Amino acid sequence: MTSQPRYFWEDFGVGSVREFGAHTLGRDEIVRFASEFDPQPFHLDEEAGRQSLFGGLAASGWHTCALVMRMMCDEYLLDSSSLGSPGLEQLKWQKPVLVGDTLHVRMTVTDARPMTSKPHIGLVRTRWEALNQRDEVVLVMEGWNMFRRRDVPAP
Repeated sequence: MTSQPRYFWEDFGVGSVREFGAHTLGRDEIVRFASEFDPQPFHLDEEAGRQSLFGGLAASGWHTCALVMRMMCDEYLLDSSSLGSPGLEQLKWQKPVLVGDTLHVRMTVTDARPMTSKPHIGLVRTRWEALNQRDEVVLVMEGWNMFRRRDVPAP
């Protein structure tokens, strides 16, 4: 028997802000991810990283995205009525993420409305920012999520 989700569409009010997560990136983690998914030299080798625009061994932007996704899952998605996402409207890597950086996430709800064609589902537009230990924004993503509504039965 599955327990009732804690978070539904109604719990994501426009203007609400949440900060959560903390993950410190180590050299081995950066190289392991890059070796499998983004094997560019500045993600794999310290010297190549120092010689790059990043100035050091840098995590792949896709690694940063994956970390943000994990922090979102741990904070609220796995305990919600999430029905997935139709995709991102924006993804920007603002600053490099280097060995030893500790990331956390700021989530801001920018829009919310019931789906016209499926009123038991609500849409939530969100801006996620990943920040490092100096509170510098290193990544920005914006997009929509779909959540079941608490008191509107599915057809």
